[in-house]
Amino acid sequence: MHQVRRVAMLSLHTSPLEQPGGGDAGGMNVYVLHLALELAAIGVAVDIYTRRTAEGQADHVQVAANVAVHHITAGPFTKISKEALPDFIPEMADAVAAHVSALPGDPVTVIHSHYWVSGMAGILVAQALDLPLVHTMHTMARVKNNHLPQGQTAEPGIREDGEQQIVSAATRLIANTAAEAAELEGHYDGCEQRIDVVSPGVDLKIFKPAFRDRSRQLMGIKREIFHVVFAGRLQRLKGPHVLVGAAALLRQERPDINLLLTFLGARSGNDKYDLEHMIGDAGLAGIASVLPPVGPGQLADWYRSADVVAVPSSSESFGLVALEAQACGTPVIATNVGGLPRAVSDGRTGLLVEGRSARVWADALASLHDFGETRADMGRAASVFAESFGWEDTAAQTILSYDLALTYQYVAPPGC
Repeated sequence: MHQVRRVAMLSLHTSPLEQPGGGDAGGMNVYVLHLALELAAIGVAVDIYTRRTAEGQADHVQVAANVAVHHITAGPFTKISKEALPDFIPEMADAVAAHVSALPGDPVTVIHSHYWVSGMAGILVAQALDLPLVHTMHTMARVKNNHLPQGQTAEPGIREDGEQQIVSAATRLIANTAAEAAELEGHYDGCEQRIDVVSPGVDLKIFKPAFRDRSRQLMGIKREIFHVVFAGRLQRLKGPHVLVGAAALLRQERPDINLLLTFLGARSGNDKYDLEHMIGDAGLAGIASVLPPVGPGQLADWYRSADVVAVPSSSESFGLVALEAQACGTPVIATNVGGLPRAVSDGRTGLLVEGRSARVWADALASLHDFGETRADMGRAASVFAESFGWEDTAAQTILSYDLALTYQYVAPPGC
């Protein structure tokens, strides 16, 4: 039986209630919400803390039995950039610590922070309440800066320094993959004995391979179309422009491919990345379209309507989009970086591509177009592969990390 009855999660820079695919909302939002729901299902109450961004926001939103989102007041009642949030870390930490202390019922026994801003606040909260801190990075500045694409601004030094402090102070660190665990060790001198590898999950009740033909009809995708879908924030890191470049090449060299690109997402923060302008300049009007982010049910239909889902990121700690698409029976083409080699089985459930040149991506797309039987085999294998990534497994492994945090709250594990 696990030791933990109640946990406080910190997701201060973005709320799990927000729609993923735009602004600062993405895979981490999905992760926090689904992990909380599965923890509640096995008897752990979860209180999620996020920063209030509007004056009219409710103090408390009950998402499900034993899962609540609390809006704490720190800084202005508006969304502010992630770069400005460090100024409010002490204020956020004080507000969270005060709220956790006043919670009725079972006491919180573990603090679990997500992303570096929450981690910095989490250090202060854990110290104030004398509780262990478990932290999940999701992305890391030094890793992103090592794979910095042309035209993208480097992550600031304050973030690198903050992440270094979190690695030193956290009782346990949760990494999405063994590769991320190695990055924590290599870039931040993380202690191997304090790092737990826990794979994210996928909602297999929503993301499933059934009714692919119906989904295609629902989205208006004709039988002869080779449909490629991108889902995520429209920013250089995620690489939708890579697909625009690849599509422009295919239009010139392979007019026999009846290509259609669908981008589901919105710009991230103050990013001036203008995908629609790029599409127009590439002469792809009518071939590529940009649509707003959608909820899980509709997103699953888009995945099922696709022949291929593309994930051309320059850096990913895991890549939930790749897993969701595969759960729907759709093969994935992804950049061979970060956690994507864990999320995609190269040659079996999709293709891993070296680099983000338009040439390499055009060739990868053409290969899956030309070999329809291989593509169908990959889709079948993809849905089976994704079945081993249920959120219930993520929750069970996370509980083990919490228990270790309580065991080693005051004494470092051997080897650290």
